[in-house]
This record gives sequence, structure tokens and C-alpha cells, in this order.
Amino acid sequence: MIPTKRAHRVAAVLAVPALLLTACGSEDSGAADDSSAPSGPVATVSGDLGAPPEITVDEDAEIGEETVVEVVSEGDGAEVRDGDFVRVDVVGQVTTNQMELLNTWANTEQTQGGGQADEGGEAPRQQFVVQVGAESMIPAPATAPLAGTTVGSRVQVEGSVTEMLGAGAVNAGFGEQDGVVWVFDIGGTVTVDAASHVEGEHAATADGMPEVTDQGDEAPAVTIPEGQDPPAELQEQVLIEGDGPEVTDGQGVIAQYVGLTWADGETFDSSWERGAASGFQIGTQSVVAGWDQGLAGKNVGDRVLLVIPPDLGYGDNESGNGAIPPGSTLVFVVDVIGVV
Repeated sequence: MIPTKRAHRVAAVLAVPALLLTACGSEDSGAADDSSAPSGPVATVSGDLGAPPEITVDEDAEIGEETVVEVVSEGDGAEVRDGDFVRVDVVGQVTTNQMELLNTWANTEQTQGGGQADEGGEAPRQQFVVQVGAESMIPAPATAPLAGTTVGSRVQVEGSVTEMLGAGAVNAGFGEQDGVVWVFDIGGTVTVDAASHVEGEHAATADGMPEVTDQGDEAPAVTIPEGQDPPAELQEQVLIEGDGPEVTDGQGVIAQYVGLTWADGETFDSSWERGAASGFQIGTQSVVAGWDQGLAGKNVGDRVLLVIPPDLGYGDNESGNGAIPPGSTLVFVVDVIGVV
């Protein structure tokens, strides 16, 4: 489980770690054609930057065996490096039947009490924050080709369904001749050591808050107050103060974190256990409201303790494959190691 609400919707079509499609795929499941495939992209991408791309695929187009990458429009921002965290708009589409896998442009939800309008009067839109070349809600083969491109670019990535979604995609309902086209608009990039954590003088937790003990390169230990009812409102405390950039709505936060339930003190998720930080957009309902409200205004280098009541967490819904019962108060310790 990760503390994002949108991930539940994405997981309906892309499952981790195999990243297989669970929705129906192409009806064409015949054997792959052995004829030579085109060396260029089979999809045509049009439309202006800052607006949804228009993807057109020729009916008779055959996807090639090799991944094809095309910079549709080149930006003049910073260069993206392998392993960077990027904030992107993205559309993922099956070439044979135009079924959408992902589309950040289609999501018009705004933040509940967290996202603030910018000077232009519009709240930030939902985008994805992913590590280039790493498995996430967007498969690694789709993001790896972004290395070497620049911020402000629109990049098209095409490949066979097995290359883009994994070898089990055909068993999940895709045809062997299906392909996938991804179109990325790169909004930002940052180089962060995904195995790092914040360091500094560690404050004692306030009365009534869970006790947090720093354990160096391991996840901090969290102890829930015995016999105490959880607070009814969001509680937050900065345990280590950083002096990096401030987190603002619409930015992606790169974080090491551990999450527990107040009721039993059991860990339901930990980036430390996975061995790498994760990226989440703040202020756009991409994460639970307690993260939106509790992390906005914090700084890179902060370690933040959050105690999140059910109404700012998952409410009456079960989550985390049953690890988070309905009505749970959540406890997170979050190391903010970067923003993008």
C-alpha cells in the first residue's frame, strides 16, 4: 500500500510488481506477424504542449519488437538523468483498440481543502511523480527512455505490450500483436539519492503523540501510546528540521516513510523496507488528505510525524489489502528528501 488515492484507480489496470493489465484487452490474440516491423512510431501525436495530446494510430499499423522513442516537442529545461524523479503528465494507450491505461489530463478532481489556487486562479492538476527507469505505477520500460530528454519536452514511447507491461500481459487478456504508446509531458526533474534519509537533531515527540526513535539508516521506530485514544484531528510535528526548498501544492515530494495504524501499531507500508524512496504529488488529491495538509509548507530535510484521523485518511474504507481496517487512524513518519 502507498498513501495515494489515485493509485487504487491505476492499479485497476496496472498491477504491481508485475504491472499486468487486469482490464479487457484487444480481441485480436492471433500469432505475431514475423514480417519486418516499422522502425519508426506507429502512432501520430499532435496537439500543443500544456494541452492533452491527440494520439492517432493507423488501422493497419504493426508494432515493432524494439522500443521506439520520439521527442515530439523539445523543451529547454534541465536534462533528465537515469534515476531522476520526474513530474509528468502522461497518457498510456493500447494501439490496437485505443483503450486508455492512464490519462492524467482526464482527471479534473481538485483538492479537498488542501490545494490552493495559483496566481492565475487555478488549482494545480494531478500529475504523476515517478523515478526514471524504476518500477512504479508506470512500468520501468516506459520511463527509462526519458533519460537524456529535457524538462518541457513531450516524449512519445512505443513498444509491444509484453515489453511495456510485462511478459504476463497476454495472459491478462492482451493479444500478442498489441502495442502500447505512452506520451509524456515532462514538468520537472530532480536528482535525489533514493536510498537517502534526513539527518539532524531529532526532537522528542510531544505529549500524547507516538514516540519516534531515530535508527540511522533503518526506518525510525514508532511506538503508539498504550491505552490512549487517537486524536480526533490531524496532528503533525517536525522532528528533524531541514533547510531545503518549501513544499508547495502541485509539487512532487520525494519521501522515505513508514506507515502504521494507531490501533495495533503494525506497519502497513514502508519505503525503507522496499529500499527506495517514493514520489507523490501534494495538494491535488493524489494522496490522502492528511498528507496534503500535513506536508504542504514543510521543507526538504524535514522529518515529519503525522497522525491522521479517518476522515483525512481512508475513512470507512478498508485499504492495503486488509492491513488498514475501516475507520483507522494512520500514523506516518515522513522524511522529505526532495521536491520536483
